[in-house]
Amino acid sequence: MIRVTTSSRIHLALIDLNASLGRVDGGIGISLEEPNICIRAELSDSTVITGDRMLAKRMKAAVEAVHPDATPRIHIEEFYPSHVGLGSGTQAAIATGIAVNKLYDLKHNVVEIGRMVGRGGTSGIGIAAFENGGFILDGGHNFSDKKAFSPSSVSRADPPPVLAQYEFPDWDIVLAIPNVKGASSKREVDLFNKICPVPLGEVQTLSHIILMKMLPAVIEKDFKAFVDAIGRIQHIGFKKHEIIQQVDEVKKLMNIMSEVGGKGVGLSSFGPTVYAVTKTPNEVKKAAEEFLNQTIGGEVIITHACNHGALLR
Repeated sequence: MIRVTTSSRIHLALIDLNASLGRVDGGIGISLEEPNICIRAELSDSTVITGDRMLAKRMKAAVEAVHPDATPRIHIEEFYPSHVGLGSGTQAAIATGIAVNKLYDLKHNVVEIGRMVGRGGTSGIGIAAFENGGFILDGGHNFSDKKAFSPSSVSRADPPPVLAQYEFPDWDIVLAIPNVKGASSKREVDLFNKICPVPLGEVQTLSHIILMKMLPAVIEKDFKAFVDAIGRIQHIGFKKHEIIQQVDEVKKLMNIMSEVGGKGVGLSSFGPTVYAVTKTPNEVKKAAEEFLNQTIGGEVIITHACNHGALLR
């Protein structure tokens, strides 16, 4: 029997959806201690997956992709919602692939598993988070290979290279997860088609912020500079349009968390999860809970970065 525990992640931004230099995508993100996906897998006479119906469907596809003749019994012990911007699809698929890999002694690495289960076609943050955790910057894809602006759900490009991966400081991170679903499948595709290519000037500004403010802030543990960078990137590039797509309550939630917690508030991926890197986590959590309880409902937790990869036992 094998147990795989893997973290969630916040996806801070896609970097280049202009492709004028011949590359596209690129991403930045942070692996989180909580929430987690934990699965227990063992050999069996037939494939049985229990614990959550939506994740089970994805995990069955991952089993078939990694080893078509495999018949594991898998139980999902811990999970968090799909399509909320925390990367459950990637983590569940790779956790399943790694479990099958170990049970059948296939000797694939994490990136190979990611390729087999069809993840990493736009962002490489989830795969890198599974492997090593921390703060991650990936280098996107060669546009001549990918040939389109598209989300991971429909892209079959290989996982992108990891350009930088650093231990993230032990700063408090508040996650507010509203009871609504973020964009997925057709909505994601439609948004890419509508928005891309993003103006080159916005891509250049975002790249400048990441290279000359965000990355040095992570390495030097400069909280003030990091949260300033987070605040800036909400208003440019593809992230600006991801926020525009949110329901009014999510936009209001971002404003409330910013008023209480400062500049380091952002939308993770396509949302609706809002995160705050803050010095006042309890106050931000309380304000977010009060607002969600009065409106669309949801869950709020305080977590930290996860500076290691998935745990296999």
